[in-house]
Amino acid sequence: MSTESTQYPLSEEELRELIPQLQQLTEKYKRAERVQKALFDISELASSVSHLNRLYSAIHEIIGEFMNAENFFVAFYERDVNLINFAYFVDEFDEQTIKQVPAEQLMDGITGHILRSGNHVFLDKSNSDEFEAKTGAKLVGALPHQFLGVPLKRGTQVIGAMVVQTYDETVTYSAEDLEVLLFVSQHIVTTVDRVKSRELTERTIRERTRQLRKINDDLQEEILERQKVEQLQHALFEISELAANVEGDMKNFYSSLHEILARLISAPNCYIATLNEDRDKLRFPYFSDKEYDSAEERPLGLGLSEFVLRSGQAELINPSRVLELAESGDIDVSVAQSMLKSANSWLGSPLVVDGEVSGIIAVQTYGKLAKYTSRDLELLRFVSHHIAVAMERKRSTDAIHQYNQQLEERVRERTEELNEVNANLRKQIDERKEMELKLIHDAHHDALTDLPNRVMFTSRLDLALANKQRHPENLFAVLFIDLDRFKVINDTLGHHAGDEFLVEVANRISLCIRGHDLLARLGGDEFVVLLDNFEDLADVEEVAARIIEAVSQPFTLEGKEMYSGASVGIAHLESYYQAADEVLRDADAAMYQAKTLGRGRFVMFDKSMRERLLEELELENEFRQSLRQEEFECYLQPVINLHTEEAIYHEMYVRWSHPHYGKVAREQFRQVAEQSGLTLDLDLFQLHKACDLLEEWKDKHSRPARIAVNVSINHLLQQSLVNKIIRIIEERGTSPGELVFEFDENDLNRRSQFILPAIKKLKRAGITLVLDNFGSGLASLSYLFAYPFDFIKVDHRFVKSLPRSQRNQKLIQSVMLISEHLRFKVIAEGVDSPSQLAALSEINCHFAQGKVLSEPEPLPMRRLAV
Repeated sequence: MSTESTQYPLSEEELRELIPQLQQLTEKYKRAERVQKALFDISELASSVSHLNRLYSAIHEIIGEFMNAENFFVAFYERDVNLINFAYFVDEFDEQTIKQVPAEQLMDGITGHILRSGNHVFLDKSNSDEFEAKTGAKLVGALPHQFLGVPLKRGTQVIGAMVVQTYDETVTYSAEDLEVLLFVSQHIVTTVDRVKSRELTERTIRERTRQLRKINDDLQEEILERQKVEQLQHALFEISELAANVEGDMKNFYSSLHEILARLISAPNCYIATLNEDRDKLRFPYFSDKEYDSAEERPLGLGLSEFVLRSGQAELINPSRVLELAESGDIDVSVAQSMLKSANSWLGSPLVVDGEVSGIIAVQTYGKLAKYTSRDLELLRFVSHHIAVAMERKRSTDAIHQYNQQLEERVRERTEELNEVNANLRKQIDERKEMELKLIHDAHHDALTDLPNRVMFTSRLDLALANKQRHPENLFAVLFIDLDRFKVINDTLGHHAGDEFLVEVANRISLCIRGHDLLARLGGDEFVVLLDNFEDLADVEEVAARIIEAVSQPFTLEGKEMYSGASVGIAHLESYYQAADEVLRDADAAMYQAKTLGRGRFVMFDKSMRERLLEELELENEFRQSLRQEEFECYLQPVINLHTEEAIYHEMYVRWSHPHYGKVAREQFRQVAEQSGLTLDLDLFQLHKACDLLEEWKDKHSRPARIAVNVSINHLLQQSLVNKIIRIIEERGTSPGELVFEFDENDLNRRSQFILPAIKKLKRAGITLVLDNFGSGLASLSYLFAYPFDFIKVDHRFVKSLPRSQRNQKLIQSVMLISEHLRFKVIAEGVDSPSQLAALSEINCHFAQGKVLSEPEPLPMRRLAV
C-alpha cells in the first residue's frame, strides 16, 4: 500500500472524500479516550470516596460530560424487603422526597420493566404508545422527551437501574450515548460494592473501637473506685490525727474537716450545726457557703437540719424530694421555695456521740448540673460517724486547755483593771475641764459635721430679719437643702458611711458659698444656708446651681462610688417675716416643691405654695370630719361563682364625694387617710358597717350573709390591733365566718416579714382571707406558699388585656394550677366585658367580679353606733 501510494499519489478529490472518514475516525478515538478516562475516574472513585451519596453525585458529573444528564437517577431493587431504594435522584419536574418505595408501586412502570427484564430502554416520546403496547409497562408521571435507562447487574442478577432523561425537545440521545451508558453501568456496580464494603469495614472498626473504649472506661472506673477507697482510709486517718492535735482552735479544726471531706465528695458549701445546752436552738460553729456569708443561731423550726435531727438518719434532698417534705409538713414552705429557686442538692448526716444526736454535718451545691447521688449519701453517713467522734475528742481537749488559759487570763485582767482604775482617776480631772468647753461648743454646733446647728442658725437668722426691718434695701436669702439617696446610702453601706457622706457634703457646700455666709445642719440630711447681704437676685440662683452641681458629683464611700443629688428651696427675706421659723417653713415648702418636680433642682418660694399646703391641710381636716360624721358612700359588689351564678360574698368599699372637689379618686382617698393617720379608723368604720349590714340581712333573710372589707396592713403590725378586731367582731355578735378580709399585695410587699403571725391568727379566728391585686407587686409567688389565703384575686390589669393577651391568660391559668395544690381559690377581678368573661370561662375560671356580672350597688347612708 505504501509503495503504491508513493507510486500513485491520490488525487485531490480522493483526498476530499477521505476527510469525513478521518474526522469520524478522530471523533471515535476521542470518544473512546473519554470513555476510558471515565472508567478510570469511576475506578478512582472506588478508592477515594468514603460515602455513597458523594459517589453517586460524582458518577452524575462523569456521565454529564458525555451527554445531557440534567435528569438522572440511580435506583436499587432490594428483593429481601421488596423495596426500590432511590439512592440518587435529580429531576427538574419531579421532586423525589421519599427514598424508598414499595416495589409493587413501580414494577408496572419503565423502571420496573428494566428491573424485571434486565434489558435497557431507549424511549422516545413519539413511540411511547408503541413501547407501552409492546412491553405492557405503564407510563406515569411527567413524560420525558427521551428516556435512556440501563440495568445495573451483579453477575446475571439485576440489582438496579440507572436512568438519564430529558424534557427538552432540542436534546436527543444517540445509540452511542446508550452504548456509553451500558459500558459505564458494567463498572458502576463494582465501584458501589467496593464503597459499600469500605463503609461496612469502617463501621465495624468504629464499633470495635467503641467496645474497646467501653472496656477501658470500665477498667478506669474500677481503678477510680479503688483510689476512692484508699482516699477514704487516708481521710479517716487524717480525721483521727486532727482530733489528737492539741494546738489549733476549733475554727481551723472545722476548716480542716471540710477540706478532708471535699476530697471525698463534692463539698463547695459545707456547714456544721449543733444543738445548744437546752436543745431548743441550733447554732453553727462552722459555716462555709458561696451564696451566704454566715448563719446565725436560731430556734428549732422546720428546716432541713431539723428534719435530719428529728429523723436521726442521713438524708439526700433534691428539689423533687423537698416538695414531698413540704407537702407532708416536715419542712417549712419557705425553705422549699428557696431550695427550688436555687436548684439545691443537699446532703445531711446526724452527728451521733454515745447514742445521742448532738448536731449534723451538711454539704450542698447550687445549680441544676451538680447533684448528689445515693453513693455520696452512703459516704457521708459513714464519714459523719468518725467526724462526730473526732469533734467530741477535740472539744474535750480544747475545754481543758481553754480552762487553764482562762485562769491565767483572769489573773492578768485583774492586774490590768487595778492599773486602769488609777489611770482613769487621773484622766477624769482633765476630762471634766475639756467637757465644760465642749458643752459650750456642742450647744451651738452639729456633732458630726461641726457646722452650726439649728439653735445657732435660728439666732443668726433672727438677726438678719432685724437687719431687714431696719434696712429694707439689704438682701438676704435662705437656701433649704435636702439630699437624695441618703437613706439608701445609710441602709446599704451603714451609718459610718452615711456619716462620711454628710461630712463630705458639708465640705462641698462650704466651697460654694462666701466666707461670711452661714452654712448649718438642721439634722439628718437637711442643710440650710443664709446668704448674707448679696447684691443681685441672680447671685442666689448661681449659688443654688453650684451646690446642686457639687453634690451631684460622685462620692467614694467604703471603696464604692455612690451618687446623690440635692433639692434646694429658696426663700428671700421680706419685711413681712416676723420670725426665723416662718422663713425656714417657706424655704422647706419650696424644697418639697423641687422634689415633687423631679429633684436635682432649685425652686423659689411664692405664696401659692403656702396656699396649696393650706389646701391639703383643709382636705385632711374635712376627711376627719367626714369620717367622724360617717358621710362616706358605701358600695357592694358581689364575687360570682361562674358555674352556679351565685354570689360567694359581697365586697364592700367606701368612696368620698367632696362638696368642692367632687368624687375623690381611690388613690387620693387612701393617701389622705394615710397622711392624716386615719387608716385604722377607716378600717374600723368599714368593719362596723359590715357587721350592721350582716345583722340587717339576718333579720330580712334577703342575701347570703358574707361581706368582705378591705383591711389596711397597719392593723397587722401590732398584736393589740389584731386582738381589737377580733374583740369588736365578738362584741357585735357577728360570726367570723361571715366576714372576709381583703389585703392589698402592694402593702404586704412593704411589711411582709412582720404580719404572718397576725394573718394566721385571723385565719384561726375563722375569718376568710383574700389576697387582693395579686400580680401587681414584686414578690407575689411567695405569698401563695407562706400565707394561708382562702382566695387570690388576680389583678384587674391582667384581666383587662383578655382575650387578646394569650400570655396573661396563661398566667391566670398557671395560678389556677398552683391553687389546686395549695388549696386556695382564684378570683378574676375587673371583668367588664363579655369577651373577658368568655376568655375566663375558656380556662375554667370558677370565680369572677366585675361590672359585666354585677354593677356596684350603693348602700343608703345612715349613722352607725360605733
